[in-house]
Amino acid sequence: MNEPSEDPQVHSLDARSLRGLAHPLRMRLLTALRHGGPATASQLAQKLGESSGATSYHLRQLAAYGFVEDAPEHGKGRERWWQAVHTGVRFDSALLRDGNPEVRGSADLFLHEIANHHTRELATWLGTRDAWSEAWNRSSDMSDWTLSLTPERALDLIHKMHDLVESFRVPAPDDGAPDVEQVRVHTHVLPLPTD
Repeated sequence: MNEPSEDPQVHSLDARSLRGLAHPLRMRLLTALRHGGPATASQLAQKLGESSGATSYHLRQLAAYGFVEDAPEHGKGRERWWQAVHTGVRFDSALLRDGNPEVRGSADLFLHEIANHHTRELATWLGTRDAWSEAWNRSSDMSDWTLSLTPERALDLIHKMHDLVESFRVPAPDDGAPDVEQVRVHTHVLPLPTD
């Protein structure tokens, strides 16, 4: 779906690493470490409503595939602390056409889990928006458009949206303000069947 990444903080998925990541709990664990910072298996189990045995096992699997690593500056007790290795992953749509059906199945599961994650984030926002300030309520967005585009123009739109979002990663003068929060941006560009 996206072009190969040149950013060392973004891991480009291949067939091997995709098989290691394409599991609902592993994807949730990795997201929790990316957004919340280093944590132990027990802390993640409590946060995600899972058993610490399950989180510990899947963290070790994520480590074997290079997605997480020890966070030694946090490991002062008996529990092992984990941290994400990369800030994100890049998915290549060629994985959906791989000759190995196991790879195609992993690619399909991965994309469905991303869609489920977006839905959970949106549902969480809708369920908790009253707890946020009026400024944040005014500054949220849930929009959609229907456009008539060729595949080439759709790809151009995707690149322009990504470039715009990336431009906001540059620290702004107000990044130290007390009301700065992490903000999630979801984009979906997909063709619709017509009757």
